[in-house]
Amino acid sequence: MPETHGQKASGTVLAFDFGERRIGVAVGEWLLRRAYALTVIEQRSDAQGLARIAALIDEWQPVSLVVGRPVALDGSAHALTARCERFARRLRERFRLTVALAEERLSSCEAQERLREVGHNARQAKKHIDSLAAQIILQNHFDGVAERVASDHSQPHGCETHVPS
Repeated sequence: MPETHGQKASGTVLAFDFGERRIGVAVGEWLLRRAYALTVIEQRSDAQGLARIAALIDEWQPVSLVVGRPVALDGSAHALTARCERFARRLRERFRLTVALAEERLSSCEAQERLREVGHNARQAKKHIDSLAAQIILQNHFDGVAERVASDHSQPHGCETHVPS
């Protein structure tokens, strides 16, 4: 939910780093444009994962959702890309919320590096990596929206810039 027609966007956003076994979750606020790691959902089945997500949506009452869309280093789709897109569609259909796909290239690597920097070994990091990756995805999404909005406002009067939603 980027800024539209000069009005500040507001509301809570939940973001997901989708994995076949675990889903990292982060929370943020449009007005502040800050993301925070929230939790990791251990997914034994799709139904169980969606039930946990439904509980988080009930608790946080988000205005929109963000799902990380993994791509290869060259930007092309790979095996998990389609699964993440299907996950995003399921969220949109079930919860009737806006769902944005955000590139997540190297977010898990960045999360691992951050955890290593603060002294977590591989075993300790495993508990936090997915929620931290979701935080990175959401923060990058917020930052990208802010950049597009700033670019839009810097255009001379009468010029229009398309801001993708």
